[in-house]
Amino acid sequence: MGLFNVTHPSFFLLTGIPGLESSHSWLAGPLCVMYAVALGGNAVILQAVRVEPRLHEPMYYFLSMLSFSDVAMSMATLPTVLRTFCLDARNIAFDACLIQMFLIHSFSMMESGILLAMSFDRYVAICDPLCYAAVLTNEVIAGIGLAVTARSFITLLPLPFLIKRLPICGSNVLSHSYCLHPDMMKLACSEITINSIYGLFVLVFTFGMDLFFIFLSYVLILYSVMAITSREGRLKALNTCVSHILAVLAFYVPMIGVSTVHRFGKHAPRYIHVLMSNVYLFVPPVLNPFIYSAKTKEIRHAIVCMFHCLKI
Repeated sequence: MGLFNVTHPSFFLLTGIPGLESSHSWLAGPLCVMYAVALGGNAVILQAVRVEPRLHEPMYYFLSMLSFSDVAMSMATLPTVLRTFCLDARNIAFDACLIQMFLIHSFSMMESGILLAMSFDRYVAICDPLCYAAVLTNEVIAGIGLAVTARSFITLLPLPFLIKRLPICGSNVLSHSYCLHPDMMKLACSEITINSIYGLFVLVFTFGMDLFFIFLSYVLILYSVMAITSREGRLKALNTCVSHILAVLAFYVPMIGVSTVHRFGKHAPRYIHVLMSNVYLFVPPVLNPFIYSAKTKEIRHAIVCMFHCLKI
């Protein structure tokens, strides 16, 4: 069957939270607050890194990349989520849904790659501090950023075409207030093995490998830290990793949860799927600014100075 002969609906219908349809207007307020915190908090981090010369270091350049991916992720979901909950406008055009799906998955993979880059930064800083400045030059950091971005877009470019080749001749109702690949492919009335295999391939060989190398970097970091003779020195070295570890947990724990529910929890209540997906998309962008502001003295100082200058 040719690509242009496949039957598609002209639009999809998005879904809020099953069983709480009458409360969507009440839920709109907290959602707006979460978006405001995510966008505002990460914008403050980006501005602080930009204007504060003391933050022009590899660790903070990677943090600004993480904040950018969080802002982009929030912007990708914001239009449909707020339309669904605030205006009860549930329809989204088929092609617009494909674009949103591609952006959500791409920025998610980008965040995973940035977290891996940040673990490499911590590994070099702790295990080989004398070579830190020579290894992580501005050119290397820019190259890592470009590689992470290119990997995300190239790896996920087939997804819209894999969906477009599937005939969707039954229901056009999605399970969330945004478009995800697993959700869209379930609506197909033909074989979805290729989509499922490619989705699993992406999950294992990008997110899975990123998580493996992050874990490996921390094994090496712990091995190096244990060689430090003084207790104060060990605690100081480990303290520089706390923010990154919390960011990794905030990203990967919900992601593993939603992937497990989508693939193995087919008989779980619908609200479980919706809850896990919302946690996966909303929690990291909201938490990351707080994590780094609370645990990184230099970030706190830069933010205070920035607001003090604005007040003056």
